[in-house]
Amino acid sequence: MNKWTRRSFIAAGGVLGGGLAIGIGEFVLAPNRLRLAPPAEANRVRLTTWITLAPDNTVTVVVPHCEMGQGSQTGLAMMLAEELEAEWATVRVEEAAASDEFAAGYMVRGFGLGAGDPPPAMLRGLNHLTYKVADWMDLQVTGGSASIRFTGEFGMRIAGASARHLVLQAAAARWSVPAGECVARLSYIEHSASGKRASYGELASDAALLDVPAHPALKARESFTIIGTPKPRFDIPNKVNGATTYGLDVQLPGMLYAAIKAAPVFGGRLLSVDGAPALSMPGVVKVVPLADAVAVVADGYWRAQQALNALQPVFDAGGNESVTSEAIFQKFADALGKGTGKKVVRKGAGADALDRAAIRVSAEYRVPYLAHATMEPMNATARLSDKQCEVWAGTQDPLNARKVAAQAAGLGAKQVTVHNLPLGGGFGRRLPGNLDFVDQAVRVAQAVSPKPVKLIWSREEDLRHDYYRSAALGRYQGGIDAAGKLQVWAARFSGEAGEEAAELPYAIANQAISRSDVSTHVRLGSWRSVDHSQHGFFTESFIDELAHAARQDPFEFRRALLIDKPRHKAALELAAEKSGWGTPLAAGRARGIALVESFGSIVCEVAEVEAFSDGGFKVHRVVAAVDCGDVVNPDSGAAQIEGGIVFGLSAALYGEISIDKGAVVQGNFGDHPVARMADSPLTEVHFIASHAPRGGLGEPGVPPIAAAVVNAIYAATGKRIRTLPILSASRAALTR
Repeated sequence: MNKWTRRSFIAAGGVLGGGLAIGIGEFVLAPNRLRLAPPAEANRVRLTTWITLAPDNTVTVVVPHCEMGQGSQTGLAMMLAEELEAEWATVRVEEAAASDEFAAGYMVRGFGLGAGDPPPAMLRGLNHLTYKVADWMDLQVTGGSASIRFTGEFGMRIAGASARHLVLQAAAARWSVPAGECVARLSYIEHSASGKRASYGELASDAALLDVPAHPALKARESFTIIGTPKPRFDIPNKVNGATTYGLDVQLPGMLYAAIKAAPVFGGRLLSVDGAPALSMPGVVKVVPLADAVAVVADGYWRAQQALNALQPVFDAGGNESVTSEAIFQKFADALGKGTGKKVVRKGAGADALDRAAIRVSAEYRVPYLAHATMEPMNATARLSDKQCEVWAGTQDPLNARKVAAQAAGLGAKQVTVHNLPLGGGFGRRLPGNLDFVDQAVRVAQAVSPKPVKLIWSREEDLRHDYYRSAALGRYQGGIDAAGKLQVWAARFSGEAGEEAAELPYAIANQAISRSDVSTHVRLGSWRSVDHSQHGFFTESFIDELAHAARQDPFEFRRALLIDKPRHKAALELAAEKSGWGTPLAAGRARGIALVESFGSIVCEVAEVEAFSDGGFKVHRVVAAVDCGDVVNPDSGAAQIEGGIVFGLSAALYGEISIDKGAVVQGNFGDHPVARMADSPLTEVHFIASHAPRGGLGEPGVPPIAAAVVNAIYAATGKRIRTLPILSASRAALTR
C-alpha cells in the first residue's frame, strides 16, 4: 500500500482489548510493539521483543517463525544484527515460545497493507493494531514467503536499530558524553575522544531502562556488512549430525504410541468399531473412537499400527461415495460452459476483440489435486494432567496449535503449552486450519491421561487425509493481429484456485479473465506457491502457444509484451542470457522458458530438456533469474529457489491425487512418486539487485517450472502437453 487514504487512517486505530490503539501526530496511546515480550530469564537482558543480551556479549535473536528448512531464522537474525551493528560471531537464534507476545502482527500488516510505509506518526498505533489482530486470531504463522519481507523488514530491522540506539544512549550517559560522539561497531560502543569502550553485554542493564524508540534511523543499504553476504545457517549443523529433534523424535518417560485411521471419504463419520481384535494383541492399551476416526494406543508404534490394521471400523461416506476425479472435472467443465463466472480482469473490448484477430488460438489446461507429501508425516505428542495440556509438534503456527489443543482438551489457552519443533517439511500442510493431527493427539491423550501419547500418521494416512492443492481447469483464447502482435487474451478457469495469480504482466490491449467457483468435498489447503502453481502453468503454457502460433521466438514474444514491466523484462533477459537461449543444443534437446511473479518476487526459469522416443524425457538443466528486491542471504536464497524448482518439478512430473468412490486413491510413494536425486537437474540461480521492496523466496521458485518444461518438450517434439502430471501426459501425447 503506497498511498494512505482516510480509510487507511481510520483503520490504523481501533478499540482493542479495552484500550484505544491510535496514532495521531505525536499523541500515541498504544503500547510499544517492541516492548511486548515475556520477562527475560536470569543472566540475560531483554532489550526489545526479539533481542536479549548476555554478560558475555552474546546477542540472542528470538525469532517468532518456525524452521522448516527455509533458513529464514538465520535471515531474520542477519537483518536484526545488521541494524544492531552486532558482531556476527556473537549472534545466536532461538525460536520464540507459543506465546501471545509473539503473535505475527507484521504478517497481518504486510498482507493487509502491502509493503508501503505509513506516516511515522501512525506507525506505533498501526503496529499495535495489527499485533492485536494477530493475537486475536492466534496467528504466529510461518508461510506465504513472508517472514523476511514482513517480519524482517517491519520488525527485525527496526528492533535492531532501536537496540543500537539504546546501547548508544546508555554508553553516552555512563560516560557523560554526547551520544553523537559514540559509535556502535561489532557489538561494542566506542568513544574515540576518550578512548572508552564498552561491550553491549556491559551496557545491557542500563539500556533496558530506557524508552525504546518506535522508528529509529535505519542503516543505508550501502553500509550493510551482514545483509547481502552469505552466512551459514544456524540450523544446518544439527541437521547434519542428527541432533535436531523433530516431532517424530520426541521421547517422554512412560510415553505411549498411537496409530489412527480416519474415514476414507472426506466428511465421513465413524459409525461403529469392535475394538476386541486390537485389545487382544500384545502391548495394546486402548482403542479410542473419535467422531470420524479410530485410534489404537499401544506401548510401541508398530504394535499400535498392527492392532489398528486388525480392526474393521465402519464409516459412512457423507453422501460422497460415488465421486470420482472425472466427475469433479466434469463439474469444472460444466461451470465453464455456463459462461457466468466472476469477472477477474476486463480490459479494452475483452473477448469481443477476438472477432477482429487474424490468428485465433484456443487451448484447455488441466491440473490435478496435489498432496504436500512432507517427508515427516503428521505427528504430535500430547500429555494431559491436572487441568494442564502439553503438546510437542512441528507446526507452522504454534499459537493456533495451542488454540486447537485447548479446544480439544476443553481447557483455556493459558492451560496449554505448545513446544514447537523443527518441521520435516511444511509447504502449507501444517498451517492454521490444517492442524487436525494436533486435535487428534490431544483427544487420544485424554483417553489415557496422565500418560503422554505420541500419535503418528502412517504414510497412507498422510497422503489420503491431506489438505490438498485444488485441481483446476482452464480454457484460454488468444487473438493475434496481422502484424503478429498479441491483442486479445480471454481466460476462464474453474475449480477452487484463487484469482489474483491469473493476472498478467504482459501488455495486452484486450483482456477478459473470469473465474467459476466449484466446490467439492475434497479437503483443500495452501500448497507451496498456492494459486500461482496452477496459473503459472496455465498462463506461461498458453503465452508460449501464442508465440509459436505467431511464428515468433517465445523469448522475443514475451519481451515485446513487457514494455511497461522493466523488472520482469530484466529477469526474462537475464535468464535467457545465462541459459544460452538461441544457441544450438545437442540433437533431441530444446529449451523452454516461463516467467511468473509471486509473493513479491519475479522469477524466470529456462529448462533444458531432452526428449526420448518412448515419450519420456530428462530435464538436464534449469537456469533461474530472480528479482526479490535485494536478497538477505544469497546462499539460503539460492537454496530456496533450487528447492522450489525440484519441488515444482516433482509435482509436474509425477504429482497427482485422484479420487475414486469419494476417497483418495494414492497411498504411498509407490503410486505417488516424488523426484529423486537422479531426476534433479543442474540448477543455476542468478539474483537481480533491483532494490525494490523485498519479495519472498520460499515459494516463487515453484510456479514457472512446469510451464518451462512443457514448453521445452514442445520445442523438442512438437507435442503440446496441457495436462499434468507431465510424464503420463507426455507418453499419451506421443502415442496419439
